[in-house]
Amino acid sequence: MVGRRKFAAVAGALLLLAGTPSTFAFPKAHLDRLKCVLLIPPLLISIANVPPSRQETKEAFYHSWSHYLNYGFPEDEVAPISCSGRGSDRKNPNNIGLNDVLGDFSLTLIDSMDTLVMMDDQEGFEAAVKKVERFVQFDLPSRVQIFETTIRVIGGLLSAHIYATSPDLGHQIKDYNGSLLTLAVDLADRLMPAFDTPTGIPLPRANLRRGIDQENITETCTAGAGSLVLEFATLSRLTGDDKYEAVARRAFFAIWERRTALDIVGTAIDSVSGLWLSAMSGVGASIDSFYEYALKSYILLGDEQFLDVFALSYAAIKENMLDDWLYKNIHMVTGQVLTGWVDALAAFFPGLQVLAGDVNAAVKSHLVYYKIWMTYAGTPERWNYVNRKGSVELGWYGLRPEFVESNYMLYRATKDPFYLHVGAQILSDLQTRARVACGYASIHNVQTGELDDRMESFFLSETLKYLYLLFDVDNPLNHDGSNFVFSTEAH
Repeated sequence: MVGRRKFAAVAGALLLLAGTPSTFAFPKAHLDRLKCVLLIPPLLISIANVPPSRQETKEAFYHSWSHYLNYGFPEDEVAPISCSGRGSDRKNPNNIGLNDVLGDFSLTLIDSMDTLVMMDDQEGFEAAVKKVERFVQFDLPSRVQIFETTIRVIGGLLSAHIYATSPDLGHQIKDYNGSLLTLAVDLADRLMPAFDTPTGIPLPRANLRRGIDQENITETCTAGAGSLVLEFATLSRLTGDDKYEAVARRAFFAIWERRTALDIVGTAIDSVSGLWLSAMSGVGASIDSFYEYALKSYILLGDEQFLDVFALSYAAIKENMLDDWLYKNIHMVTGQVLTGWVDALAAFFPGLQVLAGDVNAAVKSHLVYYKIWMTYAGTPERWNYVNRKGSVELGWYGLRPEFVESNYMLYRATKDPFYLHVGAQILSDLQTRARVACGYASIHNVQTGELDDRMESFFLSETLKYLYLLFDVDNPLNHDGSNFVFSTEAH
């Protein structure tokens, strides 16, 4: 998302509180030694041994992209092992693992357009836009999740539209008529009925053709309901219709108004009653991007209400969740620790800390996930830190981007070649473990290496995009001093 105001520093507004040490599955002394790597003057760390990773990342993208176009399109994804297309599960509408994301609207095509831009592929970008114009429409009987559809589809359409129409960004498309924005408006209008609740917190799903007439589930996660502001506000600013921004703001602040005395929100809430359905809180799954959008909405829109939310919530996180090296899952009322695990989604948090100006804290929290990656060549969905040796509770790695994103952000902030080495290792492991005939396969078990025949759109939209931008140090985006932000889908 690209904004108009200059970036406003926020670090001084944050209350940074110290954590307390604890027994950690990876000994603290080991992590302290890892941290010392970052204290070596950059000139003493040679980058000569970093392979030509930019070109390798680009090739990895086109390996995935070309096979999607040849074997997956016009369906939502390509199954990378069987080389076949995959759309929604029509036979089982309750298969939300697929149907929340796959709406039969060529998802990977839409989600990947601005990655082509980042790689300076104008021809490919224009061809992708033409495919969207020709094949994509949303008058479909698909019941999709509001959050995933917003961040992947509306975000992808708006980002590509901004590039196609902005001469100063260098990727304007001649004779482009605003079709992507028209599609984004149509899709957003089909999602709007979900916001018609007593609380203003949207229902989690809507049918693109019928609205919410068959939607009986009112439980939604905090991230899903509270992470819509960037896309909906951008849509309002581009169209001049403030209704989209209004509903997203109302949802965000409706959640925040229900915080506990600790300034903590939970992971699940009822859209109709406004009652919390889960007392657990943390920085990972089901809550992560709520914090992200608090800060980024301030940066993009300049509204200090969002900065106030971020400052209070970040202080509460550091006071109640931080235990020396990691951020624990706690009870939102009592502050009591509830689990002995951290999840892969929480690996985004160091990147957010960089954006907030708390780089020293980001360095430490990044190293936890670096050690996990170096142990398993991936970030398992859940990892237990109570076990002295560490243990994998949920072993799949779906090619997620969160650790890659944080690593990129830390390199941009510090210019320390250490993070180039980390990125090169990530890319090497992806090539070794996940590359298959028609793309890259999710890893079903990081310990055995067993694969799943699934490549989600975020692998092209986020994981490979952040890797490419890490290695492409001269990329114009890396030298843009405006207040642009990446959405949670890296648009």
